Order: sequence, then structure tokens, then C-alpha cells
Amino acid sequence: MKCNLPGRHSLFWKLACLLVAFCLLMIWLSWSWGRYMEERNQFLSDEARGTLTRYAQEAEQAWQQGQRAGVDSWLQNMRTQEESWVGVIGGDLQSLSSQSLSDKDIEHLTFLRGLDWPVHKKGRPWMRVPFPHDASAGSLVIELPERFLPGRYQVFWRVITNGVIPGLFTLLLCVGLYRLLVVPLNHLRAQANAWRADQLNVRLSSRTTNRVDELGELGRAFDHMSERLQTTVALQQQLLRDLSHELRTPLSRLRVASESEQELEPLRERIGREVDGMQRLVEDTLQLAWLDTERTRLPDEAIQIQALWEMLTENACYESCWPGGQLRCSVEASCWVRGHLNTLAQALENMLRNAIRHSPEGGVVHLGGRRDGDYWHLWLEDQGGGVAQADLERIFLPFTRLDGSRPGDGGFGLGLSIARNAVQRQGGRLWAENTEVGLRMNMRLLADVGEVADDAFASKPAPTLSVALPSR
Repeated sequence: MKCNLPGRHSLFWKLACLLVAFCLLMIWLSWSWGRYMEERNQFLSDEARGTLTRYAQEAEQAWQQGQRAGVDSWLQNMRTQEESWVGVIGGDLQSLSSQSLSDKDIEHLTFLRGLDWPVHKKGRPWMRVPFPHDASAGSLVIELPERFLPGRYQVFWRVITNGVIPGLFTLLLCVGLYRLLVVPLNHLRAQANAWRADQLNVRLSSRTTNRVDELGELGRAFDHMSERLQTTVALQQQLLRDLSHELRTPLSRLRVASESEQELEPLRERIGREVDGMQRLVEDTLQLAWLDTERTRLPDEAIQIQALWEMLTENACYESCWPGGQLRCSVEASCWVRGHLNTLAQALENMLRNAIRHSPEGGVVHLGGRRDGDYWHLWLEDQGGGVAQADLERIFLPFTRLDGSRPGDGGFGLGLSIARNAVQRQGGRLWAENTEVGLRMNMRLLADVGEVADDAFASKPAPTLSVALPSR
């Protein structure tokens, strides 16, 4: 099984670095602090060493000044200062005072410790401190005073070392994990709660969305989903308002017609025309809402634009009574694009019928195109005079009709909105621009790079074309 490592900015590496740093810090703390505590608990402090060295210096001075009498006098003073056994011995381990050593004292002399030696045994050890100036002349022997015993606070420091300090570092680790994981998750939860309260305009802070790890990607996905949801809800609400507004007029005409005393045949014709208009309006509105909300990729196929154009112009000429010579195509037969046939056919049909409606009598509608890298750039030109520059984007909004800006009437202003959504679902782009004589609708569609037989289009199902004549 192939194992893919996380990316360079993955959250995995942040967590790994944080945990590795924590483990290394704990190891260093255990080693350095443990070594320090070992010295504190097993070796004499500087104060103890200095005091014992001073005692040895005083004993040496007493020996030099008064021999045994001086040592006896000094030992007598020491017994009043320290509640410990104190003696002064020579290099042959014999007492330098007038009081000889007992067998028990001699036994202790075999276990004497130096100032730099560790103190491991329980109880009070016997220490040997040579004379500072002449170590061969003698040494001070003393049972270590109670106050100089190392490890007096051993339990306290063990609690600090093994409990408090690791607990503090673990707390710091928890704070780091909280800021790394829980804080952005709390922001995501707050945004989800805002959605639940119908506050679709709430967005995550840039501190979350600017992250380069998985949580940053999740935050950006949340914001995109929130924006998409807000746009969809706003569009549907707008469509409902516009649809209700558009339906009032034909319903009012139906009411007037039903209350009039005209003959049955004209009344039936009038009612049929109004019902057909309302049906087209509802169908186009529902289709526009579906195109805006449906995000699953449509199955694509190779489509020959020239053959599609011939099919659409045949139907358009029959319905509009335009001569076929006024619908011209200069697109090469090699123009094959990738897309969903029925959806692309409907988009091109809406643009074609819109161009026919707004072109003057005897005008020409022309389809042209050229290859642009991996795409085909197609354009549909009419001779209807164009629209104002400020309205080139507004004509793609639902229920937008530029009354008076171009000749022609009819339609509900949904055709170009449906066309743009349909082209975008093909992975393409649709935009408008003015020419010298009319309006040009530009399409950018992905080219088909495979080899397709010339008769392949004939085997494809014919698109289901609407007979509605949309307007801008």
C-alpha cells in the first residue's frame, strides 16, 4: 500500500514538532535538574565545606601554638559549638590531643570521608579534613553536624522536580495544543451556530483562514460554503420575489379576461397564451435555480459546434421565420469542445434567440470562433445596436430587461442568466461586449483534444430545446 507523507505545512508536522520539543525538554529537564539535585542531596554544600575547612585551619593553628595542650583547649571550645564528636589526628592516625582514641573511635577512622566525597549512607558520616597548610602534619576528624547533612529538603525537591515542574510544562503543552487545535475549532463551531441562527454573513477571522495547514483549509472551505449558501439563499429569495411580481400581471389579465363578455374563441386563445407564458416563466425560474444550486459535474462529451449550430438554426428559422442566410457560421468543422450536450445547446439556443429578437429585420446573426490554447473562443454577434457599457454585466442578472435600450419586446429576462450558468457548469465562461453594430456574446469552452470521427455527432442524442424566446 502506498503511503503519502503529509505536506510541508500539514498540521501533522506542527503537532510532531510540538510533541518532540516537549519530550526533549522533559528529557533535558530530567537530566540537568536531576544532576543538580543529586549534587544537592549527596554532596556537602559550599557553606559546610567552608566551615569544616575553617575548623581544620583552627585545629592546625592550635597544634602549632600549643601542641597537645593547644589542641585540648581548642577541642573543648568545639564541643560547646558542635554537638558532634571532634578529634585531631596525625599522619599515623594517632590522636594529637592528650585524650587517646577508643576502639570505637578507631573503628570510625576506617570509614572517614573527604569533603568532596558523596554522602550516601544514612546517619551522620565521619569527615576527615587535612590541615590546610601542612596536610601531612595532621587532620581534623569530625562527625558531620546535623545541619550540614545534604538532602534535608529531599522530599520537597522531589515533589518539585517530579511533580510541579513536569506539571507546568505539561500545562504549557496543553496551552499550545489548545491554541493550535481547539481555538480554530471553536471559531468553526461559532460560525456553524451562526448559520443555525440564519446569520449567513458571518465569516471566520483571517487568523484562521490564513493558516496553511488543514485547519486553515477547513476554515476557507467553511467561508466558501457560507458565502455560497448566502448567495444561493439570496438568489432564491430574489427569484421568489421576482417570480411573484411577474405572475401578478398575467394573473390580472386572466381575471379581466374571465370577467369580460368577449366571445369564447378569443377568450380561449387569450387564456392559452397567458398560461403558456406563466408556464415558461415558472420553468425558466426553476431551471435557473437548479443551475445555481446543482454543483455536481455533468458528464461531458465531445461536441462539434458546427453541427450543433446547424441543429439550432433549423429550429430557430422555423419558429422566427428568419431566412437561413441571415444566421451565419464561420466556425471551422474542426471545432470540437468538451461539455454536456443538452446544457450547452440550451445556452447557445438562448443566446441565438435573444440575438434574433433584438436584431432588426434583415439583420445578420453571426457565430465565429478561434482556437485559444486548450480552449475555443466562440462569439455570437447580432446587429441590434448593443447595450450601454454599464449594463454589460447587468443583462446576466435574472429578470433584467433593458426596456427601450434595444428594439424588441417579450421575454422575462431569464435567458442570459440561464445561459451563463449553463456555460459555467461546462467549466467555461460567458461575457458580453459591444461591437460597432450590435452585441457580441463571448464563450470560452474547453477544447476536445481527442480524435473524434466526423459522424460522431450524429450518434449523440439530440438536445432538448426550449421554444421560449428569452430576453436580455
